[in-house]
Amino acid sequence: MFLALSAYGATAIPPRPAVLWHDPGRVERLDLVNGPGGRSLRPRPPFTFVKEDDSGSTPKIDVRDAAGRRWSVKFGPEASPDAFASRVAWAIGYYTEINYFVPHGVIRGVRNLRRARGAIDDAGRFTAARFQLRAASPRYLPGVSWSWDDNPFVGTPQLNGLRVLMMLLSNWDDKDIRDSRRRGTNTSIYQDGRRYLYFVDDWGASMGRAGGYFGRSKWDVVDYHRQTPQFIDKVKRTGEIDWGYRGTHTDRMTDGIRVSDVRWLLRYLGRLSDQQIRAALRASGATDAETHFYTTALRARIRQLQAIAGMSR
Repeated sequence: MFLALSAYGATAIPPRPAVLWHDPGRVERLDLVNGPGGRSLRPRPPFTFVKEDDSGSTPKIDVRDAAGRRWSVKFGPEASPDAFASRVAWAIGYYTEINYFVPHGVIRGVRNLRRARGAIDDAGRFTAARFQLRAASPRYLPGVSWSWDDNPFVGTPQLNGLRVLMMLLSNWDDKDIRDSRRRGTNTSIYQDGRRYLYFVDDWGASMGRAGGYFGRSKWDVVDYHRQTPQFIDKVKRTGEIDWGYRGTHTDRMTDGIRVSDVRWLLRYLGRLSDQQIRAALRASGATDAETHFYTTALRARIRQLQAIAGMSR
C-alpha cells in the first residue's frame, strides 16, 4: 500500500490497479485544439457565477455553463500554459484535467469577489480564462496527492517520461505530497471504478523559464526560447542524463533518467507535428508571434531528445 497524504490525514491507496499512462493511439491524428474533452464539452455561455475559490495562488471562481456543467475558472498568467501543457501531456498518453482557454466572455451574477476582483469587471466581463471541468466521473479525490519518488511507478519509463515532459515544458512547479500542508501540491489522483489514475493537475507554471526563485517565469516565450539551448547538459557514461532544468525541487525531476526513458517517450512525443503544436498554442491564447517562436523552441528541444536517443523524426 502507498500512503497518499491529504488535508484530512493519510489515505491508503492500493498499489494496483494504479494507472499513470495509457496508449494514446495515433498521436498524429489527435485534436489538440479541443484536447481531452473534445468539441462536445467546450464551455457553453451564458456562464453563471457559483462561488469564488480561495485555493492556490491564482484567482479562481466556479461557474456553471448553459449545459449545466460546473467549471473552475482560472485567470492570470497561468491560464494559457495550463491549457497548452495539459494538451501536450494528454496527447502522449498522460491523464489530465479537461481544460479550455476562453478568450473573453460574461459571467452573470458575480458577487462578493475578493481575489478575482481584478479579473472580472462590474458587468461580469472577463478576458483570458482557463475553464477546467468539474465532473463526477472519474471522481477527483479532494486533497489527495502522491510523491514523485514514492509511488507505484518508480523506475518505469512512464514516470520518467512524465518527468522529462515537465522539463520539456519548463514546468518548474513540481510540488508533491511533501509540500501539501505548507504550499499545496500539483500531483493528484482520480478514482475511476477500481482504478486510481495518477496525474499532474496544474501545468500553470509552464512555458517560461525554469530556474531559481527569482529567475522563474510562466508563459514567457522569450525566456523559454533563450533557455532552450541549455535544455540538456550531457549524457553520462552510465546512460543517465544531466539536465539544465531547475525547479521547486530539482532532484525530483532530474535524478535517474536514462537514455532508454527518452527513447520510450519519443515513441509518442516524436509523433506530434508542428501543425498540432501550433493548433494547441492558438487554442491556448497564443499570439501569432508566440505560436511561431514557441513551436520553434519546442521542436528544438524535441530534436535534442532525439539526438541523445539516436533517433530521427
